[in-house]
Amino acid sequence: MRFPQQQSLEDIAKIIQVEYVGDADFPVLGMNEIHRVKSGDIVFVDHPKYYDKALNSSATVILINKKVEAPRGKALLISEEPFQDFVKIGQHFNPEYRQKILQHPEIQIPASTYIAPNVFIGKNVKIGENCEIHSGVYLGKDTVIGNEVVIHPGTVLGGDAFYYKKTSKGFIKLKSIGNVVVEDGVEIGANCTIDRGVTSSTVIGKGSKLDNLIQIGHDTVLGERCLLASQVGIAGCCVIGNEVTFWGQSGTTSGISIGDGAVIGAKSGVAKSIEGGKLYMGMPAEEGKSAYRKYALLSRLPQIIKKIEQINLK
Repeated sequence: MRFPQQQSLEDIAKIIQVEYVGDADFPVLGMNEIHRVKSGDIVFVDHPKYYDKALNSSATVILINKKVEAPRGKALLISEEPFQDFVKIGQHFNPEYRQKILQHPEIQIPASTYIAPNVFIGKNVKIGENCEIHSGVYLGKDTVIGNEVVIHPGTVLGGDAFYYKKTSKGFIKLKSIGNVVVEDGVEIGANCTIDRGVTSSTVIGKGSKLDNLIQIGHDTVLGERCLLASQVGIAGCCVIGNEVTFWGQSGTTSGISIGDGAVIGAKSGVAKSIEGGKLYMGMPAEEGKSAYRKYALLSRLPQIIKKIEQINLK
């Protein structure tokens, strides 16, 4: 997320009341998680295992729980609780908004777009031309809908990310301040749920088609012209290429990438990043040819065991 105006390091330190390392007027442009950070962003880190990754990332301000040497051209915010302070910064610049009416009064809907009864439209939602949005759809704050998009009943765009930090006192939520972007020509089936990004956008690429009962996690980027069958579950922070197909009840773990043109077979689980242009099957998913050989061997296993038993009896 980019801030409305450039902030200074001192400004941010005052918001969360922490010590800083760097020039007081060091420019701060926004904030993001480690996988989406850009120059000018704040990133948080609270475990020594990830210090180097955060300090050497594209972020130029590191919110950290230990006073270390700042890399050249970067600044530090020293916090006892980086996770909670990261949440505070996000809420300061993008506070929660509790809407009490079905459609925000400032929303502008093109004449060519059909909005059925009982559609919730949140603050700062943008909707393109020639769309069809059916009853029971929820369009959360800051959602962006392109042109010629169809959304079937009961679908939720922009629910919060499933993102918690476990502590001795229970779970602390990283409150979402990102959004959902649905590009032109997308069709989304009934009762789908697409979470908004934590600090950035969850994106559904141009021309992609989603069946019913699909879950897509926060900050995932789905490429163009993808095809997702019913009950697919894609975890957060994934990067899915163009023209990727997921067949029914398949899914992924978080933070992986899938290359263009990959096909994920039904009930398959993708546990690591995979190349495009190939068929994958199984759990964990593997290339189709390898999976078929294993299935063929398994089907012959009773015969093989029987032969071994006959040899032993002799």
